[in-house]
Amino acid sequence: MHRVRSLTINGQRVAVDAEPATSLLTVLRDQLGLTGTKYGCGEGQCGACTVLLNGFPRRSCQTAVGVAAGKKITTIEGLARNGKLHPLQQAFLDEGALQCGYCTPGMIMTGVAFLRANPHPSEADIRRFMQGNLCRCGTYPRIVAAFRRAATIKSS
Repeated sequence: MHRVRSLTINGQRVAVDAEPATSLLTVLRDQLGLTGTKYGCGEGQCGACTVLLNGFPRRSCQTAVGVAAGKKITTIEGLARNGKLHPLQQAFLDEGALQCGYCTPGMIMTGVAFLRANPHPSEADIRRFMQGNLCRCGTYPRIVAAFRRAATIKSS
């Protein structure tokens, strides 16, 4: 198979040089310096490495860069627009929904897709969603509050 030479990340085409089987996480962090995407478990179980691939959440530690080639990749660095945070990013700050911050990028990236699909989630919906993203600090009540706040901001 041919090496992957470019990717579309956060709306821009960027040059890379990677074997197709290399993890997307490795390319993002090591080649492109996009360190907002975190290495957590390396098994796709914790959610810290979540990015959006064509708008859908994907665990970048388990996604080969060859699979991501030709798709739109969005990382936490690509959410803000014109200097303004995405509503979910702002809600995380407003609600104090981060402590160490390690899980935050993955939570937010999965949450962006979740809120797009379910703009008015119940607390039960949010808690079901969170089962795939682990927070080592246990700030789950504040994360739920952030999701509720972001849903309100988006619908205003």
